Amino acid sequence: MWLILENSSKKKILVAPLNWGLGHATRCIPIINALKTLNFEPVIASDGNALALLKKEFPELKAIQLPSYNITYSKKGNNFKKKLLIDSPHLIKTIKKEKKLIQKLTEKEQFSGIISDNRFGVRAKGIPSVFITHQLKVLSGSTTRISTLLHRNIIAKFDQCWVPDHDGEHNLSGDLGQSKIESIKTKYLGPLSRFNKENVEIKYKLLVVLSGPEPQRTLMEQKVVSELKSFKGTVLLIKGLVEIAQKKEMNNNITVYNYMTSKELEQAINQSELILSRSGYSTIMDLAKLEKRAFFIPTPGQFEQEYLAKKLNEEKIAPSCSQDDFQIDMLQNIDHYSGFKSSPFEVDYKNLFSLF
Repeated sequence: MWLILENSSKKKILVAPLNWGLGHATRCIPIINALKTLNFEPVIASDGNALALLKKEFPELKAIQLPSYNITYSKKGNNFKKKLLIDSPHLIKTIKKEKKLIQKLTEKEQFSGIISDNRFGVRAKGIPSVFITHQLKVLSGSTTRISTLLHRNIIAKFDQCWVPDHDGEHNLSGDLGQSKIESIKTKYLGPLSRFNKENVEIKYKLLVVLSGPEPQRTLMEQKVVSELKSFKGTVLLIKGLVEIAQKKEMNNNITVYNYMTSKELEQAINQSELILSRSGYSTIMDLAKLEKRAFFIPTPGQFEQEYLAKKLNEEKIAPSCSQDDFQIDMLQNIDHYSGFKSSPFEVDYKNLFSLF
């Protein structure tokens, strides 16, 4: 039974995305905006770049620093699973620390609800708690069954699981989000994107969006920058580095930013003919909403991104290749793919937030 906390002011809802790249934070942006529209008071919590991004997007909201999971990649993709195993004692310790902190914060702040995007310890006794994930099935190669069971055991500790995808055949996540679990109350939201499509004049032939944990973000940057030397056409490159001040550099036909705000990135994508990026699920949702044509380079060793890139390639929506194999001439393959098409839908936030 949930503990109902009395408060004469707006109901406070804690929104806490995982700091693993920027995707978990960016897909929480439309949820935070909806909470504000429906007269809730969102409180944001995370760490690292994810928290920095949300603080820039919502400077008026209270922001809380959470313990860092310190998730990084190995330089070699095939060592990723091994590195996660080595890091698991630290991860477990951090989750326990996070859970204790959230319980204390809940008592202090009087949260009426908690929304966790893949932060395992962000829940509290007596408070309606939601877990956001598009991975009801967690791919990890030969250990997929074990990783999926472990993930489902964590999700089961929350009151609801929100999946940012359509339920049924016309979905973006494939097997990842369509493996339903009877023991977990699952709600399909439809794809979440902070962006809107605009019919504007094309300004850039190619937009490169870098993202994800180090050192793979830097390795992709080095690879792409090297290949861009022979590219003919205007290029906009966004490094995905959320720093105190925005920086802009011009180098012949290439414009480089360290980061962009949501509004700036929305405009940049709308103004770009082709997109080159990781095949992260949040990126895919954004590009689907804006109906863009893309080429994907999945993060080496990340089974989820490799699966999504392969799925979109087989469906003839977007081509892809490995980071090591990428050559700039491969972008010509985009002409043989349909690109993303989107059908209009509305997320029923009022119904979702009735939990709180």
